Amino acid sequence: MTGASDTLGLIAGQGRLPFMVAAGAKAAGRSVVVVALRGFADPELRALADRWHWSGLLRLGRWIRLLRRAGAAEAVLVGRVRKSTMFDRPRWRQWLTYLPDWTTIRVWYFATRDKRNDTLLGAVADAMQRKGITLIDSTRYCPDDLAPAGVLTRRAPSAAQRADIELGWQVARRMGELDVGQAVAVRERDIIAVEAIEGTDAMIRRAGELARRGWTLVKVAKPDQDMRFDVPTVGPETIRTLHAAGGRCLAVEAGKTLIIDRAEMLRLADELGVAVVGVSAES
Repeated sequence: MTGASDTLGLIAGQGRLPFMVAAGAKAAGRSVVVVALRGFADPELRALADRWHWSGLLRLGRWIRLLRRAGAAEAVLVGRVRKSTMFDRPRWRQWLTYLPDWTTIRVWYFATRDKRNDTLLGAVADAMQRKGITLIDSTRYCPDDLAPAGVLTRRAPSAAQRADIELGWQVARRMGELDVGQAVAVRERDIIAVEAIEGTDAMIRRAGELARRGWTLVKVAKPDQDMRFDVPTVGPETIRTLHAAGGRCLAVEAGKTLIIDRAEMLRLADELGVAVVGVSAES
């Protein structure tokens, strides 16, 4: 039987990534205790959990108690959480909606100099570490799902698209340094849209309203990407949304971007005529 020291905590948000991490951890012989974020996590993930607990988004103290009780000394924090949902209402309504516990309040008000993703998540990791739980690289149990370098689809980027990728890479890396977002939309070496708090899919739709057809999406990691959280992720839904918005090329950072359901994503890209390429920092 798996011992307590082999128990991995999985704090799960929305999407397929928590399933990939849980499956990889189970294949590696680890017991998985899931803290499922209410309103975000998929209930079907329960099938891969040895223990399952629902928790509110702003209940950091409860996360820690549940993981400690299960004997988890390591944890992974993965899955989408729409930060924009926390800013669409007054602060007092946010507190009533999410009912933060005291641990969360201390982190929010006293442990962060700003409310950018890296700052908040770093403070969460520090608070968990003080209680004996280490947040680890979120890709440890799904390394084969990181994008490789090179053209991944039958269709390769055109010369014009490669020029757009080059510009988009430079802009997106600069955005990453400022912890603004991970993706930019480019057409004819002109920046159409940049990602901020709304997330990649919403930015893609906005870019489609501004440039109806033929633009390129570039998505990269931050220059000092902390692989414990907020790793760039794409998947079949990215391709569907991109194609519907008139995008015809997707460039992602090789070795730093997770691809959800890679075979299905690339099959769909080939079917819709979207070129997909993995770009390395060296190239």
